[in-house]
Amino acid sequence: MSKPIKVALAGAGAFGIKHLDGIKNIDGVEVVSLISRELDKTKEVAARYGIGHVTTDLADSLALKEVDAVILCTPTQMHAEQTLACLKAGKHVQVEIPLADSLKDAEAVVALQKQTGLVAMCGHTRRFNPSHQYVHNKIQAGEFSIQQMDVQTYFFRRTNTNALGQARSWTDHLLWHHAAHTVDLFAYQVGSPIVQANAIQGPIHPNLGIAMDMSIQLKAANGAICTLSLSFNNDGPLGTFFRYIGDTATYIARYDDLFNGKEEKIDVSKVAVSMNGIELQDREFFSAIQERREPNSSVGKVLACYQVLHQLEQQLNG
Repeated sequence: MSKPIKVALAGAGAFGIKHLDGIKNIDGVEVVSLISRELDKTKEVAARYGIGHVTTDLADSLALKEVDAVILCTPTQMHAEQTLACLKAGKHVQVEIPLADSLKDAEAVVALQKQTGLVAMCGHTRRFNPSHQYVHNKIQAGEFSIQQMDVQTYFFRRTNTNALGQARSWTDHLLWHHAAHTVDLFAYQVGSPIVQANAIQGPIHPNLGIAMDMSIQLKAANGAICTLSLSFNNDGPLGTFFRYIGDTATYIARYDDLFNGKEEKIDVSKVAVSMNGIELQDREFFSAIQERREPNSSVGKVLACYQVLHQLEQQLNG
């Protein structure tokens, strides 16, 4: 039996907790260090999950020889810099989406990963949700071909709060964070690169300094199209809803759940070993480390997504 993978997790907020809950179900993995901004809250979470080492500085955890890998659930603006720090320290790293908030930083991470040969993966969770895996398997089997994806990413964030409604220390971004999920998923599912991309955005929020509404159109080389609507102003059902319109069926994906076009639920419980997309994402990360291979959603495989986001940003700023 191989020795356990020892992990440091940075970010004890809403998403960090999701990873800790997922890792509990994975054999041969132990979280040994927890890093977060507020020491008292971090100690509380560490005590709940039996984590021995607690710090507010990532460098403290990177200095621990026992740490093999790091999972980063930190603010978007820190992702690239911290990923580079992990690779320089000789640690495998999984960074939550997005990899970076600029193409230059994303390219720097990909370059260093190639140089080190370490596993570096980005949390493009939609690749791992059982709902999207089900559709992917249908496409791979030649039973379904996407003609159009219609996607709505809707939140109510007129104040700076996280997924739990708690005050946030950083500002989220519709383009570099939320659009990244769909831009990557669309190209991944259709198996064809994006060759055309257009974007428009609504007014810039006077306090947050970001657009609160955005519309994106994508076209893949194989002719498939995608329409993506994003909003932080939506006072209604929250989350991201994907409609796959294909040649043989219509599928509606809501996170780990899947329905047909008539809103009849499809059983996806046998698609993977878990129904939890975050857990499946973590399983892929640890398997890639053990098997010394490139993971699905490696930083290299998702770079094309950030090239498209860069192009869209240039349009919006033009």
